[in-house]
Amino acid sequence: MRLLRDCYNVGILSSVLVHPGFVETIGHPTPSQKGLITAIYYLGTWTSYIFLSHPASDLLGRRYAALTGTVTVAVGNALECSARGPGAYAMMVAGRIICGMGVGIVSTSVPLYQSEVAPAGERGKYVVLNHVGLPVAARVGYGITFWSETEYDISISWRVSLAVILIPCFIFCGGLPFLPESPRWLVEHDHYERARRSLRWLREGSFADEQIEIELTRIREDMEEYKASGTNWLSLFRNRNLFNRLWRASLLQFMAQMCGATAMKYYLPTLLTKLGVSTRITLLIGGIESTLKIGMTIIDMFLIDSLGRRATLVGGCIAMGLGMLINGVFGQAYPDNSNRAADIVCIIFIFIYALGYSMGFGPAAWVYGSEVVRARGLNFSASGGAIGSIVTAQVWPVGNDKIGSRIYFYFMSINFACIPSGA
Repeated sequence: MRLLRDCYNVGILSSVLVHPGFVETIGHPTPSQKGLITAIYYLGTWTSYIFLSHPASDLLGRRYAALTGTVTVAVGNALECSARGPGAYAMMVAGRIICGMGVGIVSTSVPLYQSEVAPAGERGKYVVLNHVGLPVAARVGYGITFWSETEYDISISWRVSLAVILIPCFIFCGGLPFLPESPRWLVEHDHYERARRSLRWLREGSFADEQIEIELTRIREDMEEYKASGTNWLSLFRNRNLFNRLWRASLLQFMAQMCGATAMKYYLPTLLTKLGVSTRITLLIGGIESTLKIGMTIIDMFLIDSLGRRATLVGGCIAMGLGMLINGVFGQAYPDNSNRAADIVCIIFIFIYALGYSMGFGPAAWVYGSEVVRARGLNFSASGGAIGSIVTAQVWPVGNDKIGSRIYFYFMSINFACIPSGA
């Protein structure tokens, strides 16, 4: 449910940006203004990653930090849906940044919670499951926008598409208090008996009592060692070993967005429209692309632990680089969309790009970060992804408008450059 709520907020905007009702309400935004609407969301997530997420997760616990973030998302979403009049653009921007702040809190507290409650040998699978939400939410978003376009007036239908996010918000808020808190967080705050009960709830039926006690003892020993070391968030920068982990995790998050993923998430309908595809067919193609992503991400749940993080990253980068290459080459060869077969090939390789991302960077960036750094370190590393998203979201629409399909070669080079580092 958390996945649907947060990722729907990302996935729905791609279809809303090309919606006639939205375009008219906002005042026919320029490529730069569309870029700001997209990028400002990630300024909100970056703010949360650096200043809000860790204090919330540490003081409130993983569950109630997620609850706080969800309420923040609902407030921002309400502002987006009510955008109208001369101040519509400003309201949309304000709503986006508030949503970003809420998602920033949740998107670190939930993977951290998952990595702390999952058995050691299955953490990769659990964190990849967290990534399934993005294509699922995008698929739902395309479907709802397609449906609402026929059921409602154009001035209302895009608002309905955005408002749907409130449903999983309410369900998520209602269910969170009934989940057990992270045993690691409970031990860190000296709630040992609650930690034992939490572990029994989580491991019931698959672990014996002795195994649960051994796991609890290991958690206590880890926390005692951590406290005795005097390590704090500044140690992430002072300690050479910790800093090496931090910059690698941060760079991976940064490159996961600089590879063009943010652009494809938000501007896919716009790109398809430039290929001469109608708005309704664009929404259908976007839904197919999201469905393929769902399948690939589910497959990756099993590949990432068996093949390893590096192998999936390399395979993903190769597929993504090829997808960008073909779109750049065919875009230059047929700049006026004069060859229908070439347009179809471009769409197919957009699908291949999506499969590569769902196999590699998409889940691996979060899996790696949750394993090599924790809590405050995960927040700092996730901020790398926010910075990459801000840059890509602002560069893509302007670059696509100014230099056309040559923008694909820029992102192609980034994907191919990442292959040696993952090998």
